[in-house]
Amino acid sequence: MTPHAPPVALVTGAARRIGAEIARALHADGYRVVLHYRGSQQAAQALQAELEAARADSTLLVQADLAQLDALAAMVQATMARFGRLDALVNNASAYYATPVGQATAEHWDDLFASNARGPFFLSQAAAPHLRASGGAIVNLADIYAERPLPQHTVYCMAKAALVMMTRSLARELAPQVRVNAIAPGNILWSDNPVKADTEAMLHERVALQRQGSPQAIVSTVRWLLTGNDYVTGQVVAVDGGRLLYV
Repeated sequence: MTPHAPPVALVTGAARRIGAEIARALHADGYRVVLHYRGSQQAAQALQAELEAARADSTLLVQADLAQLDALAAMVQATMARFGRLDALVNNASAYYATPVGQATAEHWDDLFASNARGPFFLSQAAAPHLRASGGAIVNLADIYAERPLPQHTVYCMAKAALVMMTRSLARELAPQVRVNAIAPGNILWSDNPVKADTEAMLHERVALQRQGSPQAIVSTVRWLLTGNDYVTGQVVAVDGGRLLYV
């Protein structure tokens, strides 16, 4: 590891939505960024071009299916081969869809656990030696529904609950060199998904702030957990406008 080289962050699911916003923010903060994507190649390439235009030789694009365990170690190896260090891992990639009881399949289980629990664990395991060397940190994108079940989404909720336990367990296992935390988003506004799991009425009845959150609310929390406070580990920060205050 080169001591005075700029830090490096690996962001999974970086091509679109919150992953892309996290990557942009960390890049603006001076990180060199490894952009992982699974199928959104055009969006990933466009983001890489945008960031490279701002600062040359500052990104690495990697394609991988998080269900393929060999690909996870290969991502970390590619990161080290290109940049020689790893300072931050953001496990953002996630599959999300309904699995009503009576209709859920083993394929649904494998897919949802692969992206939301198994992949993040084995990627964190591969990254851990390098994060220890840099005194780095991991941030996992969980969900408020890891704590409160979302109707018809049992398998997704179970997978996110596993991610929360992984966060707390790795915070102990990797301490004191590596901090591990998670963010549990609530209803975040996206142009192509305006309401998500909550109806408009629920936003007013069961969200204390009575509105959706912005992607920047998540981004600013990622930044804070990575560099804003070095005495926080093993925590799950709800960024939900007060949704968890309600049943």
